[in-house]
Amino acid sequence: MRFLPRFLLRPRNLAVLLSYLLLSCMPFVPALFGLPLEHPGKVLGIELMAWTGVWALLKRPARFHWLLLPAFLALPVELYLYAFYGQGISTHHLGIIAETSPAEAMEFLGTKVWLLVAVFIGVLAWFAASWVAAWRTRDLDWTDVSRPVVLGVLAVGTAVFAYGVEFGVAAPPLAAASSPRAPARLVKATPPKDEGAEKTAAPRPGSVPPRAALPPLAYWAKLPFDLDTFAHSWPFGLMARGVDFYKERVYLAQLNRSSAQFRFHATSALAADEAQTVVMVIGESSRYDRWSLNGYARDTNPLLSQQANLVTLPDMITSVSATRLSVPVIISRKPATESLKDGFSEKSFISAFKEAGYKTFWLSNQISFGKFDTPVSVFAKEADVVDFLNLGGFTDNSNYDEILFGPLKHAVADPAPKKLIVLHTLGSHWNYSHRYPKQFDKWLPSLYGIDKPVYTDIRIKAQLNNSYDSSILYTDWFLDGVIGRLKESARPAALLYVADHGQTLYDNSCRLAFHGHNTQYEFHVPAFAWYSDAYAERHPDKVGQLRRHRKARLATENVFHTLLDLADVHYPGERLDWSVVNPAFRQHKRYVDSYGWTDYDNATIKGECHEVIAKGKPLPRH
Repeated sequence: MRFLPRFLLRPRNLAVLLSYLLLSCMPFVPALFGLPLEHPGKVLGIELMAWTGVWALLKRPARFHWLLLPAFLALPVELYLYAFYGQGISTHHLGIIAETSPAEAMEFLGTKVWLLVAVFIGVLAWFAASWVAAWRTRDLDWTDVSRPVVLGVLAVGTAVFAYGVEFGVAAPPLAAASSPRAPARLVKATPPKDEGAEKTAAPRPGSVPPRAALPPLAYWAKLPFDLDTFAHSWPFGLMARGVDFYKERVYLAQLNRSSAQFRFHATSALAADEAQTVVMVIGESSRYDRWSLNGYARDTNPLLSQQANLVTLPDMITSVSATRLSVPVIISRKPATESLKDGFSEKSFISAFKEAGYKTFWLSNQISFGKFDTPVSVFAKEADVVDFLNLGGFTDNSNYDEILFGPLKHAVADPAPKKLIVLHTLGSHWNYSHRYPKQFDKWLPSLYGIDKPVYTDIRIKAQLNNSYDSSILYTDWFLDGVIGRLKESARPAALLYVADHGQTLYDNSCRLAFHGHNTQYEFHVPAFAWYSDAYAERHPDKVGQLRRHRKARLATENVFHTLLDLADVHYPGERLDWSVVNPAFRQHKRYVDSYGWTDYDNATIKGECHEVIAKGKPLPRH
């Protein structure tokens, strides 16, 4: 390839090369927004190799320029996400784009849609102009003898990399020589990006175990990059993100197929035209003993405490302290002792409500795609209306839960007489200080306004706890607002709230924080039921049983049965003895994932961290 100054100065060549340079600069844009760069040297090296490989393979830009169209179109989206949410395009964002109808997009964007159209017209014009330049110039053709040499080197490198992916890479010499008796190191906390990864789940359906037919690649032959770093590069790294999205879709389809033919054969005891609204609110990372409704000294529930028809359920536990594993137990009949397994052969209560004539809504401030959320997404997609509203995922720039109020208003006003509305909140997910607006920053000093606090630093214990309590205060305001909107509808309505898991917060002298541990603070979760006056008039027996059993020992396994019974929806083989609003209710054994399946009510609470330790031998995990 002839790279002489006079060629570079020609307008066509400049247009092509500068366009490619601008695309390649995208991984370094976060620095403009004060965000850290991830492995900039590796990303730069990968981009150089990718451009070299594509150029050598196809010889001239005009032959591969069309492959860059997705990168041109994605560029303004990437910039927008970094500017407002501090992250680039992920499988979650691709899922939102794929599943948002044009009408929903128009409603969300409002008058900004015309600005968006103008931006994309400009990008398409840029793409077309650079393609014309690439087509007309022949100065950038790679025709000299170096081309086959470069192709050979890249082919060898690709083969070595593929071998390492297939058969693994040997440990470095220092690691191999280290003593096998090296002392274990206690990790203080689980990083928030690993939300849901704390517990080991079974392999995904259809996964292939790693092969061991050949020895692993020698450590010295390992190439200095990986697929994750490649996914952060531009423009060709977008292909890796697309592949991840495709894999998630295939996995979702596999899980959906496993339960596609399942039916509850559920029916409603109410007449077809009788109106009733049932709301299920799934909380996030909320801890039982930080609610003043449950006796906490700080007044974290000033609004809910004034609700006359609210019944707390003070002895509710969750089986596992990770969202992606705990939520399926809440919304389906999946047994607690199977919660570590991905997938389930049955559908959720959403399908049971649909069979009984209810219009169903899943409104979420969490994410729809990604390795920490997929099992939940499978169930969510059973609903008639599905809205995932949080473009920020679990980052500091995520939406507040109040973003759910708009879709909730539309759902409550929907003309369908019977409605089930599921609200999946972000609740008290770390970073706690980013889960509420400034006016809720009540307890000081806090982490509010502190950029990227070191969450494993025990010295911020006081600030961390103060921010956590303020997030509970905001949750109180949010839930009171949900109840207020149900009251305004004047329809018979019932609401059930339960958190997916709690948090450990450097309690006492405990050096653990967040979740993914085996502590009482993470298994014991807040829960309550609320009902409207019109609901109480229609179902006085259910309200009476609710109040009678309010102090019963409950687990999230009870939620499925209780919610359907609250709505007077029934099906063959139902377990009314697991419904807290039924006279047949009986308490059952409650298992938690603590060194095996431990009977929570036959366990010892040990140490400053309140670890749940079985008195006998726990059941083995399968």
